Amino acid sequence: MPNQRHLEMLGQGVVAWNEWAGRRTEKADLRDADLTGRNLMGFDFTDADLKRAKLGGANLRKATFSNAYLRRANLTGADLTEARMRAANCRHAVLHGTTLKDAYLRRVDLSYVDLREADLTGADLEYARFVDVKLDRATVKNCFIYGISVWNVVGTPKEQSNLIITPSRAREDDDAPQERSHDHDQVITVDDLEVAQFVSLLLHNDKIRNVIDTIGNKGVLILGRFTPERKVVLDAIRERLRAYNFVPMMFDFERPTQRDFTETIKTLAGLSRFIIADITNPKSSPLELQATMPDYMIPFVPIIQDSEQPFEMFRDLNQKYGTWVLDVLRYDSAENLLRVLDSAIIKPAIAKEQELSARKAAEIHSRHVRDYL
Repeated sequence: MPNQRHLEMLGQGVVAWNEWAGRRTEKADLRDADLTGRNLMGFDFTDADLKRAKLGGANLRKATFSNAYLRRANLTGADLTEARMRAANCRHAVLHGTTLKDAYLRRVDLSYVDLREADLTGADLEYARFVDVKLDRATVKNCFIYGISVWNVVGTPKEQSNLIITPSRAREDDDAPQERSHDHDQVITVDDLEVAQFVSLLLHNDKIRNVIDTIGNKGVLILGRFTPERKVVLDAIRERLRAYNFVPMMFDFERPTQRDFTETIKTLAGLSRFIIADITNPKSSPLELQATMPDYMIPFVPIIQDSEQPFEMFRDLNQKYGTWVLDVLRYDSAENLLRVLDSAIIKPAIAKEQELSARKAAEIHSRHVRDYL
């Protein structure tokens, strides 16, 4: 049963509760409390014991649950937008249909949690535990997921997209970072929680990289500049590739390079069945293309807007490695490019892949000195 004095304090409103929470020496005991539908916006439940608490339909926007104990709590349909829940224990809790937009869930234990139909758009899930979690029809997009532990996801999410596997700028002692951004020059995204762990492992473990050749059946690396006008085209290509059951990986040319840049882009290229590069209005593009084209016999599909011409180094690269580089595809609009994505990009790339595979499997031709005697 909950502590009645703590329940009474809760009823005095957010200001009184948070003042008490800031000076109390005891943990708030709200075990089994029925708080269904309550307006608890901005309340501070740091370190609180909310085991089996009933919070269904509650307004918990911007509430704080850092280190709180929410095991087996029921938060069905609750609004946890921008809630701060760092290191909370939510094992076996029910968050069916819960809104967790932009919530700070770093190091939260979500093992065995029911997150069906939940909306986690923009959530910070770095180092969170997703063991046997139910995600059927959930929305998981634009999330920070560096260090996440995902095992045996149950159900099929409604959407998984733009999951950021590079670490954010958040500090470990922050309950909520002031800005969810990156110290890293390259931001790498994937579209599947379980795939994310594998891609991250490949990027940071030299031995695992030896298996890249066996897993490139679905990956498509998309290269280009992320200026506003160019990003519209790249995002459209990414969305359409998902519809064709590919796993698009985007790499931003606009960002400055790091000392491990070449290694990173080569690893991503090795994961890809083919590569699409928008060479319109290039800036640092020559370096990125030079890092990939010479070392991989992977179909390379260059695209360019009608008003542009390929940069000079691309002409040289095309002459040297044209065996696996398709003819430059010009486009007048993103809409028309998407209309011909299958016929002008995907099918020619796969046909080129089959051609390259046949060449790789061909026997080596040999000569003998007797032929010249």
